[in-house]
Amino acid sequence: MRVAVAYSGGLDTTVLCRWLKENYGAEVITVTVDVGQPTDFRVIEDRAYAAGASKHYHVDARDRFVEEFVVRDILFNGLYEGEYPLSTALSRYPIAEEVAKIAIREGCDAVAHGCTGKGNDQLRMDASLSYFLPEDVKILAPVREQNWNRDWEIDYALKRGLPIEVKESRFSIDENIWGRSVEGAELEDPWTGPPWEAFKWVRPPSEWPDKPDEVVIRFESGLPVALDGKKMRLREIISELNVRLGRYGYGLIDHIEDRVIGLKSREVYEAPAALALIRCHQDLEKMVLPARCLRFKALVDREWTDLVYAGLWYHPLREALDKFVDELERDVSGEVRLTLEKGSARISGRRADRSLYVKDLITYTAESIFDQRYSEGFSRIWSLEVKLQKFMRGAGRRGR
Repeated sequence: MRVAVAYSGGLDTTVLCRWLKENYGAEVITVTVDVGQPTDFRVIEDRAYAAGASKHYHVDARDRFVEEFVVRDILFNGLYEGEYPLSTALSRYPIAEEVAKIAIREGCDAVAHGCTGKGNDQLRMDASLSYFLPEDVKILAPVREQNWNRDWEIDYALKRGLPIEVKESRFSIDENIWGRSVEGAELEDPWTGPPWEAFKWVRPPSEWPDKPDEVVIRFESGLPVALDGKKMRLREIISELNVRLGRYGYGLIDHIEDRVIGLKSREVYEAPAALALIRCHQDLEKMVLPARCLRFKALVDREWTDLVYAGLWYHPLREALDKFVDELERDVSGEVRLTLEKGSARISGRRADRSLYVKDLITYTAESIFDQRYSEGFSRIWSLEVKLQKFMRGAGRRGR
């Protein structure tokens, strides 16, 4: 039996590599997909071989992750339950696809991942792998299937001398270009505040600069293309904003989240660039899109976000929604200014190339070109509906 393992190098996937060899006599091929996690991939490769892999692949998917997945999150203002910018969720799709490609190339009988039965990642990985793999290739999830827990895994690893770092951090952290997810330890108590040591980009109050700063983000057709007048690749924009905004303490998310399987969980995220870019994009849309388009797009945004969160990236509805939004976003070009101050990054200005905001129409000064007299008839007709209700109810009472 030959098994391709989606290998992160952590406790779960290191244990399952050895477990697959011991229990299935499997030949294990590990696949590590780089989506921007801060990892020494040489160490990960050495760890994979120590865990029993016969072959190891390292796939650099950073550009693809940003250019195919992150860009869609910006266009759809993708904040699950209004808070979470789908950083971990989005990364699972390129990971699953790359692992499936190698499994097919290597003629594997199965693909294994380290997802638990409590989270959403199992849905993202299972659905995506099912989309790409032939029907005769099995999907294995030993952590879920064997009901493993962290204590059992640590004991298993130590008894076999597997190269794990148990005391590296008391938190479970998943990081990529678009954000960081922090779980475990005292964070499982929703009343306990997260310690600053859990964060990387967002600095504590003692380090916030005294002097405010500004950053101007240029968008073209809904996507960021420049900072402060300097053209940059989106990957570069994200990396710079994570540092610049994080210095001022901006970018933390701490909320109670509804998982797909029905559990509520306390989730803590760190995503300065993601939050800022999505908020700025939303603000620019208000300058450009008509009111009815904005209201309908809010429904579309939510549906798209729910699909992606729930593991359904490869659903035809998601693909159809993409086409709709691509058409709508063509004119969403302009600039948004963020003012950075202690603990905040607030939008303080915006200008669009094709703005529906016309100062000469909205101003209350003598320069106004709007003739208010035209509004009288409109306002009277607008009031007709409620006046009719009044007359109807009055007539009904008199009839009794």
